[in-house]
Amino acid sequence: MSAVAPQAGGGVVTARPRARPGPAVVAGLLGLMLGGCGGGEEDSASGGGFLPPAGYVADAARGRALFQANCARCHGAGARGTGQGPPLLHPVYRPGHHADLAFYLAVRNGVQPHHWKFGPMPPVRGLDPEAVADIVAWVRQQQRMAAIQ
Repeated sequence: MSAVAPQAGGGVVTARPRARPGPAVVAGLLGLMLGGCGGGEEDSASGGGFLPPAGYVADAARGRALFQANCARCHGAGARGTGQGPPLLHPVYRPGHHADLAFYLAVRNGVQPHHWKFGPMPPVRGLDPEAVADIVAWVRQQQRMAAIQ
């Protein structure tokens, strides 16, 4: 469906809706993005990857301590947000909207504001992929306890 908008001077402009990429395009882009992330030992902290090794079992209790040390200053001690950063216990961060991968990317690359009016989040240095997995496990645990799924 196209929209027609009158122009000054009598002309018209036809606007077509933006085409959304199909599932194959999205899958291809995701594959390109993750292509270097084989999930083996080279992806652990010693190898510089950003995902934990395949089979790593995240520890939510360790994640809580890591969150308090690395994330709470901006996201709050209970992940409920502060004046410097958004709450992670909010439906916008539910797994169906922000997959776990979003947390890994945020830690590695930082985040430009897109849901909130806080400034940009800088990358978080010094966290290996296993630590991020532990933090994500704790955040997801807290979200489930708050009925955010």
